[in-house]
This record gives sequence, structure tokens and C-alpha cells, in this order.
Amino acid sequence: MSRLLRFLCLFAILAGAWLLLQRPATPPPPLAPLTEQIDRILVEKAARRLTVYRGQEAIRSYDIALGFTPEGDKQVEGDGKTPEGHFTINRRNPQSSYHLSLGINYPQPEDIAFARTLNQSAGGDIFIHGQPNSLPKAITLPGDWTAGCIAVSNAEIEELWRITPNGTPVEIRP
Repeated sequence: MSRLLRFLCLFAILAGAWLLLQRPATPPPPLAPLTEQIDRILVEKAARRLTVYRGQEAIRSYDIALGFTPEGDKQVEGDGKTPEGHFTINRRNPQSSYHLSLGINYPQPEDIAFARTLNQSAGGDIFIHGQPNSLPKAITLPGDWTAGCIAVSNAEIEELWRITPNGTPVEIRP
């Protein structure tokens, strides 16, 4: 192959790559809002993901923030950990300091008993919630910043609020 032909081939490849890079990225279309109730919630702490299910089908996943010390199971009040285990949504707070919030029935009796062996409180008030009301509505804080709760964006908690009835099982995995 002649030098000129190799040069022209290389030029064509580079020019094509440059043209592809010049095209504006098309954002994905917005997801249709969920309207039907869900059956369960799975939280995977290591993946920073909350997934909602209807039957055995995963319907949608959300990126999450956790407690400020996320590794490990919550043991005592103030440890910054998000609890692990099986819980249920047992209350709703439309007046939450964090937009809206769905309460998780933590602590369980075994959590209280363990904390007592350390002469401490197990804590409580664990919620799936939105962002602090003190922030502009469109802001989502980065990183793990809660005291042990599970945080999503305000738009996402509004969706979860609509589709999650009290009594919904919640599994929180490491």
C-alpha cells in the first residue's frame, strides 16, 4: 500500500472520529412517571442504588446517598450508618425537613437489644427522603451526607411517595 493511500485512510478515520465528536450529545428521553403502586424496595448500599419492584420485575432504580459512615450495619444512634436488614415503610411525613419522607420501621427489637449491650440507644427516625428543604428544589447533594437515612432527589421522592404504600417491604443490603 502506498504512503499516500495509507495517509488518506488515516486522515479519513481521524476526520470521521472528529465529526462524531462534534455532534452534540442527545440526552436520553425523560422516563415516564410511575403511577402504579410497587410491592417492595431493595436498597443496595455498596452500589448506592434503590430499586423498586412490582412482582419480580424491577421497575426503576434510583441513585442514593447514605449515612456519612455507610459501611456496616447501624449499631447505635449517631454512628452515621444506614441500617441493614428487612424493614417496612411504616409512616409518611409530608412536613419533613427533607422535602418528603417515607419512614422505615427501624430499630427492630434485636437492634434495641444490641445497642443496650453497649449502654447506648439504637437510634431511630430512619427515612427514605428527599433533599434538605433549605436547598433550592433542583439541587441534589453529592456523596453520603445523611445521619443514616437514604436520600434521593426531590423529584424521585415525589415519585416514590406516590407509588409506595405504607406496609411496603424494604430490604437494605450491604
